[in-house]
Amino acid sequence: MASESNYYVPESSWFPVVTATAMGLLAVGGGLAVQGRTGLPLLVGLALLAVVLFCWFSTVIDENMKGLPGAQLKRSYVIGMGWFIFSEVMFFAAFFGALFYVRVLAVPWLGGEGDKAMTNELLWQGFEAQWPVMQTPDQVVGGSKFVAPHENMGFPGWDRFLGWLPLWNTVILLTSSWTVHIAHHALKHANRARFNLFLGITVALGLTFIGVQYVEYHEAYVEMGLTLQSGIYGTTFFMLTGFHGFHVCMGTFMLAIQLIRGLKGHFKPDDQFGFEASSWYWHFVDVVWVGLFIFVYVLG
Repeated sequence: MASESNYYVPESSWFPVVTATAMGLLAVGGGLAVQGRTGLPLLVGLALLAVVLFCWFSTVIDENMKGLPGAQLKRSYVIGMGWFIFSEVMFFAAFFGALFYVRVLAVPWLGGEGDKAMTNELLWQGFEAQWPVMQTPDQVVGGSKFVAPHENMGFPGWDRFLGWLPLWNTVILLTSSWTVHIAHHALKHANRARFNLFLGITVALGLTFIGVQYVEYHEAYVEMGLTLQSGIYGTTFFMLTGFHGFHVCMGTFMLAIQLIRGLKGHFKPDDQFGFEASSWYWHFVDVVWVGLFIFVYVLG
């Protein structure tokens, strides 16, 4: 409905409720998966979130094509996307903060650094502070539930540098950030063919990144013995890279929607916020990966 001031007010919708339900299932399912229990809630949450986002996007696109949103509502879109990306920054800041606490504070304390000698004597006698932690407390006491990895995911040496998968994923994501920028520039100058081409390349690069990360995870599990149950190193590694991989999937999904719209002739040089919001999100995902590459892989 539209008021007398021509400010469009969307109709009531169940989309926010269903989205919240899907996010709750993701949270519960993620916790269960970390504990090695059923992953069904996680899969249901992912499927439900994908469906509701597709429907929600379709509704907003339809409203935009009908010319219903005015300038004031479009400004609210910009503000909303800005706050959403800020919330994502805080989300990853929590995990980077956890990694910092473990590496810089907890592990040295456990090794008896400074005035924390009692920590070493009481909790893990003989522990030598190093990162990654390649032994679990469970193994020290003769347990077998938590098994440390055989090898870490850090820098493999210059002789294996060109075969290092995180390096190629970095190249892929940085290249995709460049191609989505070219697509944005082309759209602003009404070059539809160039826009569709480079946006298509960006989506392909996103899918390639996901494929390479799958290969990396398989290598970590099968060849290196690195799992979520591999102590603090395995947990921090998979939580950080796993959540980032999920965000890459989300960003690729968003850009794929914009590509379909572009092929259908949507967007104008002065009206393209759907694509712009997706490109902002993609650049954010790329920046997070640079941080991961430095602090999880290179320095890990």
